[in-house]
Amino acid sequence: MRSPRAMARDRIIAPVDGLLRRAGMLSVAAGLVWPVQAAAIAWAVAGWVGGDADAARTLTAAGIIAAGGILRAALDHRAGALLFRAADATVARERRALIGREARAVTGAGSAAIASLAVQKLPLLQPWITRYHVAMTRVSVLPPVLLVLAFCLSWVVGLTLLVAGPLIPLFMALVGMAAEQASRRQMSEIGTMNEMLMDQLAALSDIRLLGATERAATGFADRAEGLRQRTMAVLRIAFLSSTVLELFSALGVAMVAVFVGFTLLGEIGFGSWGTPLTLAEGLFLLLIAPEFFQPLRDLSAAWHDRAAGFAVVEELEALDAAERVSMIGDGRDAVPLPGAFALRLSGAVAALPGRRVRLPDLEVAVGGIVAVTGPSGAGKSTTLAAIAGLVPLDAGRIAVCGTDLTPDTADAWRARLAFVPQRPHFPDLPLRAWLDPRGTGADPWPALRMADACRIVERLPAGLDTRLGESGGGVSGGEARRLMLARAVMAGGDLILADEPTADLDGATAARIIASLRRIAQAGRAVVVATHDPALIAAADARARVSG
Repeated sequence: MRSPRAMARDRIIAPVDGLLRRAGMLSVAAGLVWPVQAAAIAWAVAGWVGGDADAARTLTAAGIIAAGGILRAALDHRAGALLFRAADATVARERRALIGREARAVTGAGSAAIASLAVQKLPLLQPWITRYHVAMTRVSVLPPVLLVLAFCLSWVVGLTLLVAGPLIPLFMALVGMAAEQASRRQMSEIGTMNEMLMDQLAALSDIRLLGATERAATGFADRAEGLRQRTMAVLRIAFLSSTVLELFSALGVAMVAVFVGFTLLGEIGFGSWGTPLTLAEGLFLLLIAPEFFQPLRDLSAAWHDRAAGFAVVEELEALDAAERVSMIGDGRDAVPLPGAFALRLSGAVAALPGRRVRLPDLEVAVGGIVAVTGPSGAGKSTTLAAIAGLVPLDAGRIAVCGTDLTPDTADAWRARLAFVPQRPHFPDLPLRAWLDPRGTGADPWPALRMADACRIVERLPAGLDTRLGESGGGVSGGEARRLMLARAVMAGGDLILADEPTADLDGATAARIIASLRRIAQAGRAVVVATHDPALIAAADARARVSG
């Protein structure tokens, strides 16, 4: 198995290596400006102390310092822009690949784990890219340059920095190994907590009916406490490494200051090359000593970003290697499959990651409702997914419009159906555009009337131009379901697949959904619903039970 460093290099760093190199060179150039500024400061102060405080000397020094400050700011700004461009491109690339792949080839990982990886964990790559690699470049150049300058003026100062400097990376590496392990545990806990939250939200009505609210809250609180402990472990390691770093850098700077001070007072007569240190040379050494340690301090701070980044890369690699089942077809827009509508499942067994699900035999025709029933987890939603070609078969067949559902026919078959999910989702679009998924420009009101949703739109502040929140802010759960039914009608086609369309609704609201489904079927559509609802099952024209 490849090491985390190799995985990170190939997957994360190599695609943006050019940007990182340019940013590193700019940052190094900005750091090399400081010795020039320090020399100007030391030269000016030495002149003032020695009585040579003419205006030209002061203005020259001030000009050098000001120009150097402007140049450093410009170089750092440009380097930062390149680094954030690289980080944003990396996160966007990985998120796009993750979502695109998971939509077409699912694994045993739950949606909560995928969501936490895409939303919470991938952004952790950004500080790693923007801080760690430029810090490594600065450490490889700036401390050696400053060390050479220090040795040119004083072998004692140079030796002090040479001894104190390597201790920082040494302890940083030792602490870093513990930081990587703590980051992995934290990443794992984040994913587990998200999965638990999604499961409890999905089963919220059952939890309330069973009176298990307090137990569920206690379990979630325990999981949250576990995440807090994992996070605090990472922070403790970060504070430990920071303390060690500050100790050695402070000692190094203090030793330089003591040596320079006693040398200028005449108490120490060794340490320089032949002649005693002058005031300008002493001040210059004092000014560059903290900057010798600064790149090491930056690298130490970024070391924890590196540990978190490695943990995310390992999770991405593990997800890449997971067993997958791919959807049938390419998932592209296609011309609707020709022929009279017909749908038949016979001996079908769906292939899911790590298990197989036997699907019910059923036959669907236009003008009726077929209810797919069965216990939770038996495969009702899997049946709908298989009908849509989103789950491949391990055995049996699905016949559609006089032909088998195959990779060659799947995209064209999906052009003849619409899907109504259990949970509503409204993107940032006007309702008019959202109701017309195929962009036909057709009048939405007939579909709204069929779905009993006209009054919902009429009372919205901007009518069809309203933008609802992601979860349908401004409409109830039943109203959101009726809007989704109207969208399915506007999508056209012959078949509507609805996953638990009456779940979590009161009896009166569910009755309106059932009446809408009957109107849709009577208008010449075929409707297949996955449901537990006895009222919807009773209203169906046929039933198919999934036994698991």
